[in-house]
Amino acid sequence: MTNLLVKTFIKNYDCINDPVVRKRYGTLSSIVGIICNIVLFLVKYFIGSLANSISIVSDAFNNLSDCAGCVVTLWGYKMASKPADRDHPFGHGRMEYLTALFLSVIIMFVGVELFRVSASKILYPEHIRFSIASASALIISIGIKLWMSLFNGKIGKKINSSVLSATAKDSRNDVLATSAALAALVISLFSDLPIDGIMGLFVSAFIIKTGFDIAKDTIDDLLGKPADKETVRKIKLLVLENKRILGVHDLVIHNYGPGNLIGSCHVEVDHHENILEIHDVVDSIERRIGSEMGIRMTIHTDPVDSDCQLRNELKDLTSSILSEIDDKLCFHDFRVVQSDSHINLIFDLEVPYKYKYSNDILKQMIDDKLKNYDRKFYTVIIFDSEDNAEDD
Repeated sequence: MTNLLVKTFIKNYDCINDPVVRKRYGTLSSIVGIICNIVLFLVKYFIGSLANSISIVSDAFNNLSDCAGCVVTLWGYKMASKPADRDHPFGHGRMEYLTALFLSVIIMFVGVELFRVSASKILYPEHIRFSIASASALIISIGIKLWMSLFNGKIGKKINSSVLSATAKDSRNDVLATSAALAALVISLFSDLPIDGIMGLFVSAFIIKTGFDIAKDTIDDLLGKPADKETVRKIKLLVLENKRILGVHDLVIHNYGPGNLIGSCHVEVDHHENILEIHDVVDSIERRIGSEMGIRMTIHTDPVDSDCQLRNELKDLTSSILSEIDDKLCFHDFRVVQSDSHINLIFDLEVPYKYKYSNDILKQMIDDKLKNYDRKFYTVIIFDSEDNAEDD
């Protein structure tokens, strides 16, 4: 069914990084959601009122709030599809993240309201009237919401959309809430305990947590988080495939919305290389990363004297010392400046986040070990974070 809807209503459905195509996916999800949720609201509100079940009535209003969420999704994808302009030169793709954040707030609001109503139902219990019609309607609702969760989850994964993933989780919450209402309805045949309210409390807590998790993930995307390791690995493989590239570091990925990534990195090349030829090599690597990974890449070249015996020996010595301290420590941009009185070892050092040693203590440890070999050794260290592939 999902593939049929996608192929029927979305032109060029495989171009998932195209903002216009992404807008069509969002529109399809929103329209399907609005239709399903309005039908479910009307059915469950009517049945819940007849059965005097707060779980069913609350679940009905949860479906109505889902309609508002669908409208927000529709608006969010419309805004995200707008092309770049003077005020937003990198496009409007991050509107998808803001939309997901808004949806998380709606989800948490629904959870808090359900918690309030459920607590009231425990304090002031009312008898639930069981009927085959009520149970049948809830079972049908569970089936529809389960399909909606799978539908949004599938297309959300296909286009890497936090909005549709949030919508899928919201539908999953509805499945849980409706299942709880169904269980309370059945248990009412055998017990006068306020099972309705108790079920509602557990469901509301789960809904609130889901909304919080969505908000956290979305805020991480907005604030900037490290690029996923697979993306970093692929970029480094593509860069280092060319034998004239000796190393790669300072890789940074900026995320301006799904499918809109901009990256930069430094590559090491032999200082004897022809600058025009290396420029062509770097250009070809940038184009390849763009075509294969959809990332607009800028590459900076760092010339290194790979033939200098002193540099190579001191680089090996530094590597050995860092391994003695901690094998997690990495360094790059190594060069040597010497005079009659001292020899400076200059390099960038990658340090894990929340490392057990401060930068000053770590530098002192390296200096002390170096001076065991020669008192003329001094270090000039630029400290970097270990996760230097970042998303901003």
